[in-house]
Amino acid sequence: MKKLQRTLFCVGYGYSAAALASLLREDDWVIMATARTDDKADVLRSEGIVPVQIDQEETPDVPINAHWLISAPPGDDGCPGVKVVGDQAKAARWIGYLSTTGVYGDLGGRWAFEWSETRPQSTPGERRALAERQWRHTGGPVHTFRLPGIYGPGRSSFDRLKIGKARRIIKAGQVFSRVHVDDIVSCLKASIERPNPGGVYHPCDDEPAPPQDVIEYAAKLLQMDVPPDISVENANLSEMGKRFYAECKRVSNARTKSELNWSPRYKTYRDGLVSILNADTNGAFEK
Repeated sequence: MKKLQRTLFCVGYGYSAAALASLLREDDWVIMATARTDDKADVLRSEGIVPVQIDQEETPDVPINAHWLISAPPGDDGCPGVKVVGDQAKAARWIGYLSTTGVYGDLGGRWAFEWSETRPQSTPGERRALAERQWRHTGGPVHTFRLPGIYGPGRSSFDRLKIGKARRIIKAGQVFSRVHVDDIVSCLKASIERPNPGGVYHPCDDEPAPPQDVIEYAAKLLQMDVPPDISVENANLSEMGKRFYAECKRVSNARTKSELNWSPRYKTYRDGLVSILNADTNGAFEK
């Protein structure tokens, strides 16, 4: 095993992992990420990322004393990364596992705290809860980040409005929390700087809100017509949509703020949407 300093090793390399990698590379971190195919490895290399080839028959060459970020989606058996590199977790300097607030299930609009009991009520939530347990059982320095709805550049209400897929689905009392991807990254970095293995964190904004309000605000920023109201009963929801509207909770970030000396830059969805629009210099969100 190779010893590399200031290394981020990503098990899975998606939206949030790429955002953290981009920030850390500014401080000359080495970024490594798993790849199951040669094509994926080539893509990573083209982005300046060192690929770690995953072979079920062999243990990959994982750097000692690196910081790990686990974002691979779990399956019925939990996190696939545990099977591949879990036995090396104790050699990590810091491990961040990206989970979901779905592990709390439906709280009827009540608050979920970092210490709240997990009671998943959906298959994805059960998979995440299992993956959390698996990583804790590795004995590595695991920090769990339970994420609400993620948005950011290229993944926001603006994009759905632009392609005509934004809908204002109304369910009385429905609220949810969300987080801008930049605030996920700043929370992860704060944890790296203040490690506390076993910690559970809620990177999220300060204002849980009805999803239709977010769509309405984004439409008004774009000077577009606000999509009409649709009752949840008449929305013809997909299975994923049904799961989303079956659960309602507010997510507290008070302990996360206190422990990590962190605060979201985008404290409300309004702040985050305005930032995205202002950063769009090529007119991608024009009506």
